[in-house]
Amino acid sequence: MYAALALAAGFAITLVLMDRPPICTCGTIKLWHGAVHSSENSQHLADWYTFSHIIHGFLFYAAAHFWLKGDTRRWAFPAAILVEGAWEVLENSPIIINRYREATIALGYSGDSIVNSMADIGWMSFGFWLATRLPARVIIGIAIAFELMTLLLIRDNLTLNVLMLVWPIDAIKVWQGGAWLT
Repeated sequence: MYAALALAAGFAITLVLMDRPPICTCGTIKLWHGAVHSSENSQHLADWYTFSHIIHGFLFYAAAHFWLKGDTRRWAFPAAILVEGAWEVLENSPIIINRYREATIALGYSGDSIVNSMADIGWMSFGFWLATRLPARVIIGIAIAFELMTLLLIRDNLTLNVLMLVWPIDAIKVWQGGAWLT
């Protein structure tokens, strides 16, 4: 647990050194911000992408369950914090911010606030914790429900986010922007 907390603190310091804004430039911290196409997206404690971070926790737990054996499993949670925190740093680097702008519908994306990045690590931790407590079939059901819900409500989810970063598809970008494919 101490290793996980130390890692999270290290990532917060890294984001400060990267000159990320501590909170939303709007001057407030909201529990929930639901407008995806907004300058406040990815600036508060929770948003539509929170569901993806919870799924990260599910996936990291599953990876640890399959790859780590015996006493090495005690490092599963710090390893999950390491991977999630590294993603938060990378996600807030110019290369990924620009990639989001080019390849996805996040045209005005400028990165996350530090509060949002730390909350994302917290939401991943919550997903990891849930995965330690619930049967695999329940976790899989929750992940599928989250993916379908966000797909229907905001035309985005973890699967599409990864796909569009790695291999952008123009038809998906058009659909995500609000147009219907015919």
